[in-house]
Amino acid sequence: MAQTRSLPRICIALGLPDVPTLLDHARREAEAGETFLEFRLDFLDRPCQGADAIRGFLDQFPDLIVVATCRRHQNHGKFNGSIEEQLAILDRAVANGAQAIDIEIETAEAAEDRLSYFRGRAQVVVSYHNYEATPPMDTILGRVMKVQADVYKVVTTARKPSDNLRVLAAAKALPKSRLVVLAMGELGFPTRVLSPVFGGVYTYATPMQAEGTAAGQVSARFLRHLYRVEKLRKSAKIYGVIADPVRHSISPAVHNRAFQSRRVDAVYLPFLVSPAYLRDFFAMAAKLPLTGFSVTIPHKQKIIRYLDAVDPLARRIGAVNTVWRKAGKWRGTNTDVAGITVPLAKILRLQNASVLIVGNGGAARGAACALSDAGAKITLVGRNADRVRALSKVCGAEALGREQLGSRHFDILVHATPLGMYPHVNECFFQGEVPAEVVFDMVYNPLETRLGQRAREQGKTVIPGLEMFLEQAAQQFELWTSDSAPRAVMQKAAMEALEQQK
Repeated sequence: MAQTRSLPRICIALGLPDVPTLLDHARREAEAGETFLEFRLDFLDRPCQGADAIRGFLDQFPDLIVVATCRRHQNHGKFNGSIEEQLAILDRAVANGAQAIDIEIETAEAAEDRLSYFRGRAQVVVSYHNYEATPPMDTILGRVMKVQADVYKVVTTARKPSDNLRVLAAAKALPKSRLVVLAMGELGFPTRVLSPVFGGVYTYATPMQAEGTAAGQVSARFLRHLYRVEKLRKSAKIYGVIADPVRHSISPAVHNRAFQSRRVDAVYLPFLVSPAYLRDFFAMAAKLPLTGFSVTIPHKQKIIRYLDAVDPLARRIGAVNTVWRKAGKWRGTNTDVAGITVPLAKILRLQNASVLIVGNGGAARGAACALSDAGAKITLVGRNADRVRALSKVCGAEALGREQLGSRHFDILVHATPLGMYPHVNECFFQGEVPAEVVFDMVYNPLETRLGQRAREQGKTVIPGLEMFLEQAAQQFELWTSDSAPRAVMQKAAMEALEQQK
């Protein structure tokens, strides 16, 4: 086997139920250009046959590297045999050409004397897994490194944002120890991208058209083409989006494509951050270090208390969607404002325009402040009359009840509620006539909402929510990089990301 340092950065974990299916998926990966595969023999109904099948597979694809794993069920694997039987299967895999074996620490400790039998024949990876939490890394590393091995793998479960930092810091602190470090779960996803950047030997990915072997794994295609795992340098800047939930955010697709288009050595990651762990996220962000990040539901308002400086408009709105670090200080602004005013200003003059804003939350507040500052006359309506009246006092707007809309007509309608957002695509605030000539729906998933469809059928000019998303994202990109945003690239990336979510 090649030296550990030359291993590919991405290992495809193949956990399939039978040998024909395993080989079918392995061939697909090899033909797609993958060069590093893990055969999870413990997933097979007949592990020994899987070990024997390695020879024929490597005869067909001699340049591939195969690591064989046969984890016992006591250690969260699927193999029900003894340690002796486990080692016999791994020995069989090596005899058939497997260039590495992965042995869990529990087996390694119990059979340390027998591991010497594999040395010189295959690389030995000693692995630790914790499916509940991320214990102190010093304790874990102290345990696994007592056993002689070629690679040490530490995989934990992230329960809070700072767990990512503790896992990555281990690889950075021990660059010569040949570590593989990862945190499982959606919360730990950033480690799957950043581990090789911080000194980890490699990371794991799912195969094409099959599930992964651990929570949080994504496809090699995503890691390679969207997050550029193989090309990121240690000097790469780190950006991201914080949200809860964050799984369906299209921001990583849009910003990573933008970075690639402008040849910026940077990566943009999704960070799952619950409201209870916002402070913990900042502890991680400062040390990771994060250069900047987007902020969305539910953090746009509460994040202000953690920032050192907030621009006046964002403070008046009471919401921040963009954060960056300058001179060691966290600074915040609100590019949603441009996302509202720029698309509208392309169509009509905002000065003295009559605007009906539907909603009473943060998005409505941002739209009201931005359009009021542009000289428009604002009217508010929403399902919560008390909140509508409170917001109208803040921005000097007129408050209406829903029943009062029948006789009114406006130049612009701005829809700032989640009605019509996927998966509730059939919802719409207006059942009949839409009372404005220009309709701006902030919802961008689906691309055309029921409101947008109804307005278009009535001959109205419709601005889809994607225009707002792209404008605010372009403003973020330019703020972070001081370079012009590749708007066409960002739009294409957004469209593709939304299409994949259907």
